[in-house]
Amino acid sequence: MPDEAPNDPKPSAEDSPAKGPGNPAREQEPAAQAASEPEARAAEVIERERRGPSGEPVRSVTFAERKRMNRRELLKLVPLIAVGAVAIPAFRQPILNQGLRFSDWTAGALFGRHRLAQTYSDREVAPFEKFPYNFYDVADPGVDLEKWTLTVSGLVQRPGDYKMDQIQAFPKVVQNTRHVCVEGWDVIGNFGGTRASDFLRWIGADPSARFLEVTCVDGYYESIDMATVLHPQTLFCYEMYGKPLDRGHGAPLRLQMPTKLGYKQAKYLDSIKVTNVLLSDMRGYWEDQGYSWYGGL
Repeated sequence: MPDEAPNDPKPSAEDSPAKGPGNPAREQEPAAQAASEPEARAAEVIERERRGPSGEPVRSVTFAERKRMNRRELLKLVPLIAVGAVAIPAFRQPILNQGLRFSDWTAGALFGRHRLAQTYSDREVAPFEKFPYNFYDVADPGVDLEKWTLTVSGLVQRPGDYKMDQIQAFPKVVQNTRHVCVEGWDVIGNFGGTRASDFLRWIGADPSARFLEVTCVDGYYESIDMATVLHPQTLFCYEMYGKPLDRGHGAPLRLQMPTKLGYKQAKYLDSIKVTNVLLSDMRGYWEDQGYSWYGGL
């Protein structure tokens, strides 16, 4: 008699999931699991998108932040754009000219007519032989010191030729100030002379005039803003170190302005003109070759 086939085991009540309303969670579990799988995959995709190639976190940038970033990036590019423009010959000179004009305007706006340049004690003054001779053409243009006069013209009540004793008739101002050369050297010296403001008032210069033009025996020429000319430390200088100017330092008369660079302090003065208008090609010897017109310190 053949063996009887084994009966399949019947699951017990505990092993079989209950059906019906008595166990709703078990009835809904497959459906909930199926519904959560797409959400999980979507969350995984979003998470991957928030990571960089090396797994680094990536943050979303708002529209307002993008606008701020664009402005910052543009500002970063401004120096590069400027350098690129200067590298183009057609743009270079206009840009440099604009820069010089802006520099002159700024220096003039910041200048204080009553703000004094630093002065020094006698022991701080360099020995006379250490004060360099500096000139643009010749050290001695051969001025006839006996016949020399200063020619005055322009917006003044008393134009004419003035002798040295007329210039020296005003109170002499002696000051120890620093002379600064654009070539890179400076020296403290002792200077004596008449305040330019005293002389200009005496000849009846228009107080509203803007400029003083200066020509020199050696062909040098300059122009200075009137605020600087009227500064209390600006001198028609005829002495250095207690002695008359020697020929190498600008005899018989020079400008001495401790608020200006050396090239503004013309020597061997021949004429001055009070004016409101400067000729475009006669603003100053070095200025017409590209130097700053204001030349302030």
